[in-house]
Amino acid sequence: MDIFIILFDDFRTLDVFGPVDVFGEIKEFTLHYCSINGGIIYNSHQVPIMTQSLPLKLPYNSVLFIPGGMGTRLLVDDTVFICWLDKMIAQALYCLTVCTGSALLAKTKRLNGKYVTSNKNAWSWVTSLNNQVNWQEKARWCVDGHLYTSSGVSAGIDMALCFVADLYGKERAIKVANLMEYVWNDHSHNDPFSSSL
Repeated sequence: MDIFIILFDDFRTLDVFGPVDVFGEIKEFTLHYCSINGGIIYNSHQVPIMTQSLPLKLPYNSVLFIPGGMGTRLLVDDTVFICWLDKMIAQALYCLTVCTGSALLAKTKRLNGKYVTSNKNAWSWVTSLNNQVNWQEKARWCVDGHLYTSSGVSAGIDMALCFVADLYGKERAIKVANLMEYVWNDHSHNDPFSSSL
């Protein structure tokens, strides 16, 4: 399974590299760091990441992974990026977002009618982008068909472990969490940060 990690300037570090630490332990996954034009992308902490451009046709069994971060504030109004993202989502077997990555999907209309969550610290902004989405306030992550969305930052790790459990069984996800010495919140509705809304 090919996991295409979509990067853009000012993405949030842990949004990406928390889940990547999970995915990297699954031998069936091949990770690709991508951006709309390829080349070097700088995250919110100014770490340079070399990316490749996505192929026009994604291989079978592809997964799109989209983080959040301050970069999403500009990208939601970038019609070229949103159109490109929409075309890529249409080809992917699964699509996973962390934090305000769901804002980008909301702009494509691919989340219309879906049960979705996002970062509670950016809740008002994200949910204002599309009122056709079934935004879930009390959710660490949500799964609706082939779409996985998570709350803020570290919640992406919980979602990534859930994704592994859904594909390969909970025991395997627990093994990965233990290897990381990470306490997995494996209940999607156990969302301690929803009280901040």
